[in-house]
Amino acid sequence: MAHPTTVPSLITEAIGEAVGDPTRIRTRAIDLAAYAGDASHYLLTPEAVVIAESAAEVAAILRAATRSAAPVTFRSGGTSLSGQASGSGIIVDTRQRFKSIEVLDGGKRVRVQPGATVAQVNARLTRLGYRLGPDPASEVACTIGGVIANNSSGMACGIDENTYRTLESMVFVLPSGTTIDTADPTADRQLHAAEPELAEGIERLQRRVRSDPASVASIERQFSLKNTMGYGINAFLDFESPVDVLQHLIIGSEGTLAFVAEATFRTVPVLPLVSTALAVFPSLDAATRALPELVASGAATLELMDATSLTVGQRLPGSPAEIQGFTPQDHAALLVEYRSEDAVELRDRATAGGVLLNGLDVHAPVLFSSDASQRSRAWALRKGLYASVAGARPSGTTALLEDIVVPTAALADTCASLQELFVQHAYRDSVIFGHAKDGNIHFMLTDRFEGDAALGRFNGFTEQMVDLVLAAGGNLKAEHGTGRAMAPYVRRQYGDELYGVMLELKRLVDPAGVMNPGVLIDEDPQAHLQGIKLQPTVEEEVDRCVECGYCEPVCPSRDLTLTPRQRIVVRRAEESARARGDIALAEELADDYDYAGVQTCAVDGMCQTACPVQINTGALVKRIRRTEAAPVAAAGWKAAATGWGPVTRIGSVALSGAKLLPAPVVGAVTDVARAVLGADTVPKYSGDLPGGGRSRKALGRTVGAGDGPTVGIYVPACVNSMFGAADGGDGVMGAFTRLLERAGLSMMVPDGVESICCGTPWSSKGFASGAAVNEQRTVERIRAAVADSGLVVVSDASSCTEGFAKLLSESGVVVEDAVAFAAREILPRIDVSAQIEQLVLHPTCSSRQMGLDPDLVLIGEAVAERVHVPDDWGCCAFAGDRGMLHPELTASATKAEAAEVAALGADAHASCNRTCELGMTRATGEDYRHVLELLDAASSAPLESARSAR
Repeated sequence: MAHPTTVPSLITEAIGEAVGDPTRIRTRAIDLAAYAGDASHYLLTPEAVVIAESAAEVAAILRAATRSAAPVTFRSGGTSLSGQASGSGIIVDTRQRFKSIEVLDGGKRVRVQPGATVAQVNARLTRLGYRLGPDPASEVACTIGGVIANNSSGMACGIDENTYRTLESMVFVLPSGTTIDTADPTADRQLHAAEPELAEGIERLQRRVRSDPASVASIERQFSLKNTMGYGINAFLDFESPVDVLQHLIIGSEGTLAFVAEATFRTVPVLPLVSTALAVFPSLDAATRALPELVASGAATLELMDATSLTVGQRLPGSPAEIQGFTPQDHAALLVEYRSEDAVELRDRATAGGVLLNGLDVHAPVLFSSDASQRSRAWALRKGLYASVAGARPSGTTALLEDIVVPTAALADTCASLQELFVQHAYRDSVIFGHAKDGNIHFMLTDRFEGDAALGRFNGFTEQMVDLVLAAGGNLKAEHGTGRAMAPYVRRQYGDELYGVMLELKRLVDPAGVMNPGVLIDEDPQAHLQGIKLQPTVEEEVDRCVECGYCEPVCPSRDLTLTPRQRIVVRRAEESARARGDIALAEELADDYDYAGVQTCAVDGMCQTACPVQINTGALVKRIRRTEAAPVAAAGWKAAATGWGPVTRIGSVALSGAKLLPAPVVGAVTDVARAVLGADTVPKYSGDLPGGGRSRKALGRTVGAGDGPTVGIYVPACVNSMFGAADGGDGVMGAFTRLLERAGLSMMVPDGVESICCGTPWSSKGFASGAAVNEQRTVERIRAAVADSGLVVVSDASSCTEGFAKLLSESGVVVEDAVAFAAREILPRIDVSAQIEQLVLHPTCSSRQMGLDPDLVLIGEAVAERVHVPDDWGCCAFAGDRGMLHPELTASATKAEAAEVAALGADAHASCNRTCELGMTRATGEDYRHVLELLDAASSAPLESARSAR
């Protein structure tokens, strides 16, 4: 199709009239670079980015775009792999402001906006025993908008529980701005009234398709398999009314027909009982030829992984034992899972499956297990496979992932032929994996797709691959959508007649051709070779990133500045600009990156927990801060490290003094200092900050029961000394001391405890010399306290516990958080009465990364009748003093969680890190306290009864 031509000024003018808030229109180079790429192998830089707020605003944008022939591409999760989420015109971000989730009918239905992720929706449904039908491997990051746009299926849902089959109704916006709610009984009449030519055209196309037996047969054959190639023209056969037909044509249309503002899904029951095995075969051929019998056995999932997949998987932390202990050569693995509501049925299926597999040519005996941790490791390997394998590619190359489907009986031969094509075209590191039960496999090529030779090789491979798949009776796209990658091949799969139907459909719905041009249909036979992303080598910490976007939902700055993926994308854009001599652009990107990329990064490491290849973008930001650290500031922080004890006391006294003055007066003073010295240097004071805390030195040499056994070394966190408790009391230090006493236990306190610090203030700010001074002193004093006792070191702020663990990792010293220690040693020894009806807990980044959350909840359940961890939990981004340097970061990061907390109306709120408690107090207006303070208040066992309990 012809692509509309655009002029940036026209685009800006058109959308400026349509968007109510001009701050949501982004045209800076850094914003355009951040949105240029998605998870695919394409890179198209937009002219403008709009953060859309409502369906009505999107309608206005589309009307303006249609008038000015400005192309529009919708972006939510950006996990699409075929180039459908990036464009060169207007990018409309529908992730930030479209996140509503409404559970209906006890979980049997759910109404969702496009910015919510599959994982977020399922988190609300699973507690009711339901889930969405589509189950893509990228569920942590892919959004409902993308699921609908690509007709997502996944690992177990096949074609029976995919989006097309389970979506009940939607609110869609057409390019004309017409908005239709298909759940409205009058929707058909509304469509005929507002869009008569479109309604009549759909009826005409429906008659055309149904009257042609060849078309009917072709559709029935192609859609009996997974199929996301072209438009879902099976809707012309499956539905009667124009609205129903149009709704199902929009599903899988990849943003080329309409914007879906809201959708209601029929959910599917969660089968609670599962049994899983990872079976390794000596060859890919042996694994694929085992499929027919395994399908017949009732397996819910059969996930295939070839030798390259296993080689990469062996290097990942926590990879399954089944793939360890050998060097993969021709090997392949099948992740086999049975599911049921009945324990006997599950046992029988798993037993039969085990007999079947062990009777085949397997590398080692196969055992089925219902152990949650084993299942989690197996699925973590499979779900993160694309990013993990792509992350292992040579630096400077691009990962290109395709997916195809063939009848299951043809899969073994197809895989063998694909491997021959890899060899023929010199794609030596290619990988095959996927949903073998459905005959649906993914394969990945890595290369630097630049120059005639590389592009010619890729084009030759693609032509032969297309012939191979179609000859096997398959479809060229099964899950990932047609996108730009297969748009030129739609005609070849469907033939002239059905391709003509698709062209007419697009003309009827989008006569100006503004909706995602170049996606799904493109008559340029070389279109798939244009705009391929080139990945320049950048910093070692992030070079392996494949821009999958898994990190984005957990990033605290995602709705304020940049996400981890975007931080990396912009660094690559800057490097590319320098390489081609565009120094002005490179410098502009670098200048804007200081605030967007560096100052507003919480360096909390949460991105690493979501990244399949364990990239911690915060490590890059810390290094940038070290590199760019001002000498004066670095010297000041080094001096602070030398006298850290007095510094913490001065900070405490200053906070206490500030509480005696009107908050606006103190705030004005800090505002002036921030204006002179910089917002990333001077914290902003606000009245919600507490007074100073008590001195750690006042604890003395021992705490707890004086005559009780010494069970650890207590190192209170300096943040608990600097910031006082919510109620003006003695905070977690006092609470932990009393809990030890009630439990009849004792702990030692190191000499010079007032000057001990975990080092986070220096490492997070990039002050290396100060960090070294602090590390030497802290390690020496803690090691001296532990000596040869082997006692555990206990700290009472989760981020500090994590910091101490890193500092002492090479010293043979065991570090434990006070929450974990209390759950293990104190809780069984004391009497506790639940004094709280409903308690809201805020886990911290550190508690999640250290696996501390179960202990946090356990203590919460001891003190409260009901405990709630918000579904919208996330990093509060207070991050030491980051929330005082950039309050806007904490406000953005906590917005969703704060709204959920407000709706709950709980009696108490708690966390396990003082600065996080401050952040959540600021966000919600509720006092957050350390959970051990609540345990202290709820425990009433006298010392005598506690001792007898031992």
